[in-house]
Amino acid sequence: MNLSSTYLGLKLRSPIIAGAGPLTNAVDSAKRLEDAGVGAIVMPSLFEEQIDAEALATTAALEAHMDSFGEAISFMPEPEEYRIGPHDYLERLGQIKKAVGVPVIGSLNGCTRGGWLSYARSIEQAGADALELNVYYVPTDGDESSEQIERHVREMVREVREGVEIPVAVKLSPFYTSLANFALRLQEAGASGLVLFNRFFEPDVDIEELDTVSELRLSEPVELLLRLRWIAILRGHLSASLAVTGGVHSTGDVIKSIMCGADAVQMVSELLRHGPQRVTAINEEIAAWAEERGYANLNEMRGSMSMQRCPDPSAFERGNYIHLLQTWGRR
Repeated sequence: MNLSSTYLGLKLRSPIIAGAGPLTNAVDSAKRLEDAGVGAIVMPSLFEEQIDAEALATTAALEAHMDSFGEAISFMPEPEEYRIGPHDYLERLGQIKKAVGVPVIGSLNGCTRGGWLSYARSIEQAGADALELNVYYVPTDGDESSEQIERHVREMVREVREGVEIPVAVKLSPFYTSLANFALRLQEAGASGLVLFNRFFEPDVDIEELDTVSELRLSEPVELLLRLRWIAILRGHLSASLAVTGGVHSTGDVIKSIMCGADAVQMVSELLRHGPQRVTAINEEIAAWAEERGYANLNEMRGSMSMQRCPDPSAFERGNYIHLLQTWGRR
């Protein structure tokens, strides 16, 4: 069974990509992921704040003896908060690229326009085969309209696209007013692919200490449903590649994603729980399942359950909502 797939113009031996996480941040674990059969590796993000912190630290060092700036410098954020600076990130990316034979995708994470976007070119020069632009933004300004937010993201994508020759994927949240339209506009701005969806890490509240509490939680399979819906809706409307991230844990999850229209799936939580060898098992199970049903390759199943091709397209719209409410309690 041929498990190869094409994502962002890159030829992948498997649709399973190791998403950004601890396992993709070191040479030894990256090699283990390659040995296990991943199709590509996404490096953890280089954050806008990391780049800005390094620039501020440099400015502080240069101006340390300027009395007129003494008080202002004291308000600068400490660069130690970001443990891996841009230089170290680029060096590590280059090391991983030299160590593995599968595509390596760099990642930039930020929410504003500015000089940090120029690091897209640095990531390309370090050897990345593609770039994932992770737009992690929580709008809190009531005066900022949805049109302004979307235009801002499009401008970021266009700026990055103009600075590099490698393909650029945009990792999005699901919280846009008209996601289908926005996806088309991002493609027009130069996005080679979309990654659906970013997982927001929600703060909790400690009612005794009167403080916010942040805790990293691994994804759960139920989170996949939102991704399946939007991949199914977008498949056929875009020429850009589509990838699922968040909630992919089992062989069935990968197959569902491909049937809805995904070119690739990113796995993180499942690999952290069970190790890189989990990829080997899932690849083997996909091949066995597909061969048993007469599929020669993944392209034969890709998009078969998209909104354009599935038996009941209304299930991805209001039809599913109405049906579930009206049939609740009859089973």
